[in-house]
Amino acid sequence: MGGTAARNRIGTGKWLGDYGEAAAAHYLKEAGYRLVDRNWVCRDPDLRGELDLIACLRRTLVVCEVKTRSTDRLASPAEAVTRAKAIRLRRLGVRWLSTHRSHWSENRLGRRITDLRIDVIAIRTMPVAPYSVLTLDHLLGVA
Repeated sequence: MGGTAARNRIGTGKWLGDYGEAAAAHYLKEAGYRLVDRNWVCRDPDLRGELDLIACLRRTLVVCEVKTRSTDRLASPAEAVTRAKAIRLRRLGVRWLSTHRSHWSENRLGRRITDLRIDVIAIRTMPVAPYSVLTLDHLLGVA
């Protein structure tokens, strides 16, 4: 009984997270950002982690942490990103940029990346399927 219910909650959570990331990616594209990577994983033992969305806006590389919630029982999506998490995201963003530097030369982008910004996209959905988006808040420069 408990195992099946837990698996269903985990499955729904993964699906809801993927849905939120897709909604956030669509929002960023509509807002003029250029998506350059999704779900990048750093496997370095000293800095493990994942970046949800990585985008460019003019000369700024923007790392977006996407938090999606379908209930008010947990912290709000934005509250789920602590100061420590924001600092970790910045370190991961620097690592992503250093491992992809050759791809982001002036010839490829037409301009050099001069800034790194960490944003949070907080999404709240309906509490039941089909989980349509109720709110999407884009918090710029959290770290």
